[in-house]
Amino acid sequence: MLLEEVLHDIKEKDAEQKEFIQAVEEVFGSLEVLDKRHPEYAKNGIYQRIIEPERIIIFRIPWLDDKGEVQVNRGYRVQFNSALGPYKGGLRFHESVNLGIIKFLAFEQIFKNALTGLMMGGAKGGSDFNPKGKSDNEIMRFCQSFMSELYRHIGPHLDIPAGDIGVGAREIGYLFGQYKRLQNEFSGALTGKGINYGGSLVRKEATGYGLIYFMERYLQDYNLSLKDKKIIISGSGNVALYALQKASSMGAKVIAMSDSDGYIYDENGIDFDTIRTIKEIDRKRIKEYANTVNSALYHPVTKDIWKIKCDIALPCATQNEIDADGAKALLANGVIAVGEGANMPCNKEAVSIFMENGILYAPGKASNAGGVAVSGLEMSQDAIFKPSSFDEVDSQLKKIMENIYENIKVRAQEYGKDGDLLAGANIEGFIKVADAMLAQGIV
Repeated sequence: MLLEEVLHDIKEKDAEQKEFIQAVEEVFGSLEVLDKRHPEYAKNGIYQRIIEPERIIIFRIPWLDDKGEVQVNRGYRVQFNSALGPYKGGLRFHESVNLGIIKFLAFEQIFKNALTGLMMGGAKGGSDFNPKGKSDNEIMRFCQSFMSELYRHIGPHLDIPAGDIGVGAREIGYLFGQYKRLQNEFSGALTGKGINYGGSLVRKEATGYGLIYFMERYLQDYNLSLKDKKIIISGSGNVALYALQKASSMGAKVIAMSDSDGYIYDENGIDFDTIRTIKEIDRKRIKEYANTVNSALYHPVTKDIWKIKCDIALPCATQNEIDADGAKALLANGVIAVGEGANMPCNKEAVSIFMENGILYAPGKASNAGGVAVSGLEMSQDAIFKPSSFDEVDSQLKKIMENIYENIKVRAQEYGKDGDLLAGANIEGFIKVADAMLAQGIV
């Protein structure tokens, strides 16, 4: 079969890129049903073309630390597919970054962006630089050096990066300042900017809010809601923080959160204002919450968070954080729904366990799309130099997330996969991109 042949080829060519291969397998696993209805995809080499990036940029990043010593990191930008619009996707600064991870993230971004209904292609980038423990001046010098190469390859009609792990408002500000200086223009070449220089309201909250909007709509089809549900959220960055805020406002109780060192548990529900101050303002580790709130406990093994009894689990940290053991622990403790707030946070075995046991499972390329959706709205705002209000953006975000749910549910039904949102998301996203590629010829 063609799909199997394409997978075999990519495994031989990119054998060391495990996360990328995993992402391709996950998407292709849903596409067998397309063969009979869409023979034009095979005829025009869509399957082979869609897994090859249009462009990969790799560059060195020299910078001076506070001691005056030269440091060198490696930078990446994978411009994967522009069939639906200019390349769009975040930048990740973390020591784990390599080409395989960036390719996986960019590949996922193609279909996530397609599901929003906005005009955005798929890309991702980043560096093996870790901002943790660096001074503001070191981070500024690094960002300026990073952008001194990247600026040649991006722009408001070409490629519009945003933030990701390790790239928040501070980093975006430094990156944008250097881009503006080098290009001698003020344009929407990055999203996630500060509100006072072209950024969008709700951008910081968008992925977390979007996840909760998606899950609430999903639960409604099963006569359920978030109200009174006990929730576990992994991570404590923007996605996790604002998923906590929105879930709490809808009557849920978030009882555990984590960072890379460990997790906190608070049976009374984690207080948003307290954890936001610790993580967003003071930039401290999550264990500080347990030192501040008497009812909270801190545990040093992050992955054990999935052993806590809960109704809903929202993995919002990083790829492959829930494996088969984590999924079995959640299942044993009565979880009813899992919503991905990160890129591919559940591995293949975990997803199979959830779906085989009737757990409501929301795949990240759908439920995690809120951030890039508001980035798309920021692009529109920048193009006309007219900001929108918080309520206007929030309302559009909610509508986009609910539309994503409806579209992938219907697409799953259409192809005999009723109730399988993973298949629905993969098929819906793939068809949108594939049809655009067909229309544009073999390029």
